[in-house]
Amino acid sequence: MGDVDEALRLHDQGLRVMVGELDDPDAYVAAGVERAELVVTTLADTTNTNVSFTVQEISSDVAIVATANAEASIDILQLAGCDHVLRLGEMLGVALARRVLAPDGRSQVIGRFEELLVAEAAAPPALERLPLAETEVRKRTGLTVGGVWHRGTLHVARSSTVVEPGSILVLAGSREQLDTYDELFSTDEVVSGGVVIIGGGRVGRAVGRYLGEQGIDHCIVEQQADRVRDPERYVVGDAADLRVLKEAGIDEAPAVVITTHDDDMNVYLTNYCRRLRPDVQIIARARLDRNVTTLHRAGADSVLSYASTGANALWNLLTADNTLQLAEGLDVFRVPVPAELAGRTLAAAHIRESTGCTVVALAEGDDFHANPPADAVLPPGADVVLIGDSASEHRCLTEVPGGAALRARRSSAPGVGGEVAGGDLILRDPSAVGDRTFNRIQSQLIPGRGGRAVWRPSPSALRPPPP
Repeated sequence: MGDVDEALRLHDQGLRVMVGELDDPDAYVAAGVERAELVVTTLADTTNTNVSFTVQEISSDVAIVATANAEASIDILQLAGCDHVLRLGEMLGVALARRVLAPDGRSQVIGRFEELLVAEAAAPPALERLPLAETEVRKRTGLTVGGVWHRGTLHVARSSTVVEPGSILVLAGSREQLDTYDELFSTDEVVSGGVVIIGGGRVGRAVGRYLGEQGIDHCIVEQQADRVRDPERYVVGDAADLRVLKEAGIDEAPAVVITTHDDDMNVYLTNYCRRLRPDVQIIARARLDRNVTTLHRAGADSVLSYASTGANALWNLLTADNTLQLAEGLDVFRVPVPAELAGRTLAAAHIRESTGCTVVALAEGDDFHANPPADAVLPPGADVVLIGDSASEHRCLTEVPGGAALRARRSSAPGVGGEVAGGDLILRDPSAVGDRTFNRIQSQLIPGRGGRAVWRPSPSALRPPPP
């Protein structure tokens, strides 16, 4: 950064900071950009273009990732040398829109991991108050229940986990299996109202576009009249005004998506909408990771953030798409079978019991087997695909037999520019990636290989770099 006073302030907090202007080649030489695996720039489109040209001047081999606010900037950034351009507003909007549950109980696909589809569905009345073992979802559909959401809390999918009224099931399987689930459990319920989207910025508009493409009725509440694109789809006014919300259709809405850039406002509106409609699904956006739990406590069913959206995209670039983030703290990830578990059956490996992660697929060479049975053998050299929250994933990588070797093998997955451990990851402005992913990336770098991540996470989350 160019501000010496700000650099000193951050340095006093124990952060690694480098003073240098973003358009000064000497600053990048001093940062060791020629050894970097990746340079990430998440500033204004024009600044990102300058950074890309400057880095290319020093090294034409280093991979560059930039964010773009405007669609027109994508070509310009690519011409400047960017290998990947991320439109985080569009990505976050689509991710938020995918969380809107179908009112008739049909499954909604929220992510794809190779041949595996991951979906969510409102728990049907026939399964309410039953433990998962008695629902027989796996037996009747072939799907794996990867977890159960209830008011923002993810419950590990154990046989004894009870499906409470208002719960959301996380399902993993094929398109055919999801179709079977829909035939068995969907209803003929018709909802008269449309989804209410609060905030008409880039994220809110992206939510509206996606819902429109899916044929889902919606209305956007926006304070600034100059942001209105389609008057029939907008209500201009303050979402804190009950009259405005009623005009937008809050009384009949099956879901509310809160997308403003202000976390305080999002917490306020989440709490307000929950009080107005205890039964409505609320999906909220967070700008800062620390406000995710606050939004859940305020009443949000699902929360996604810019930080995690960018972090997930960045992580997949580094690790060859072996992680899919479904929500804050819920991932699908692919790891090698530890040597200590090879040859055992899934039942004998006790992966779910020991870690909380659920196995949803086995991958061996070109063969991908979704939802393997309990007597399936874990082949040596194969990969296992799991779904779990952050704590479960951490246990899987640290506590299962062979976890340390598993982490090392996972870190060597081919990503941008080769192995993650081979060089530095230089981030220009951490606003697009969160502390949790910095720790995740940092923990994968192999000691003694010279890899390090350079950026500005919060001091409480920063781990010491490898020697």
